[in-house]
Amino acid sequence: MPTILETVCLATGMGFAAVARVTDTRWVTCQVVDNLQFGLTPGDELDVESTLCHEVHQSMQEIVIPDVQADAHYCDHHTPERYGFRSYVSVPIRRSDGRFFGTLCAIDPHPRPLKDKRVIEMFRLFASTIGANLETHERLHLAERRLTEELDLGKLREEFVAILGHDLRNPVAALRSGLRMLKKQPLDTHSIELVEHMRASAHRMSGLVENILDHARVRLGDGISVRKKPCDDLGRTLEHVIAEVQAVSPNHRVVADIDIAGSVLCDKDRLGQLLSNLVTNAVLHGDPAIPVTITAQARDGALTISVANGGVPIPEDMQKKLFEPFSRGSAHSAGSGLGLGLHIASQIARGHGGALTVASDDARTVFTFHMDG
Repeated sequence: MPTILETVCLATGMGFAAVARVTDTRWVTCQVVDNLQFGLTPGDELDVESTLCHEVHQSMQEIVIPDVQADAHYCDHHTPERYGFRSYVSVPIRRSDGRFFGTLCAIDPHPRPLKDKRVIEMFRLFASTIGANLETHERLHLAERRLTEELDLGKLREEFVAILGHDLRNPVAALRSGLRMLKKQPLDTHSIELVEHMRASAHRMSGLVENILDHARVRLGDGISVRKKPCDDLGRTLEHVIAEVQAVSPNHRVVADIDIAGSVLCDKDRLGQLLSNLVTNAVLHGDPAIPVTITAQARDGALTISVANGGVPIPEDMQKKLFEPFSRGSAHSAGSGLGLGLHIASQIARGHGGALTVASDDARTVFTFHMDG
């Protein structure tokens, strides 16, 4: 817009040019080139009824005055006398839908040859261009404002989820502890089954809470913390995870082959979480008639963990989205979880400098984690 106003001044010899927002009650400077020291800056206002732009607004017609003293209509008008100009142009600026926005105007204390058709066409073209640019600017400003609001709202949601997950962690832990104590008491068959169901639900709830917290950390920029250190008992950690999942899913057979020799540089608790998420996913979505197969091998510091299950294969286009947050396959039931388990597992894999991949066909679905030594 400043370039347009500079061009107006250069092309006409006029010393002042401005774009003004004009309404029934206000005249406000939007942009100005002032070589006359008129004293207006963007945001400044004039009494709208003291301006000729007010007449342009009312009539929706441009006003062109090469010389006020030679103009029969404006020679005695109060506006030229008040503001001290002899030449004047004001062209309406319309939005793309035809609504009036304001004016492109220019003044000078000397007469100027403004009746030249090329000069008038230039003003009209510039006014049209400004109107189109205003629409673009307003749409961009609105989009930026909505984006900022969405980002703020998104951050607020993530913070709320993080707080919610944190507040749920302690009562879930207390529930699981109470169920372990209750299991040690003499119970009849029905009560034992009820406790086992409650343990399974509490175990899933605990996993969901941890996944929510980890997802919130990623979204809030903290990321999933992975503290790698030499670990000589990773195999024992993985076996414990498998036993825990098997305990809460007694109707689904799990076959494991853990062959980890020597020390592995890793965060064993996070790898335990990775395996838990993969096995839980396999139990939830695999064919219960086909055992879940788990293999873990470590050689020279390199580690591979795979979890396989039978059942309906995952479509290839869906495989690409499995590791995105809240992603669930079409075959997954509505109550199968939040769709965070595989996402968290992939983040843990990445934190170890490794990768989590999936392969699925009619025979089986296999998730594989691998990291080099």
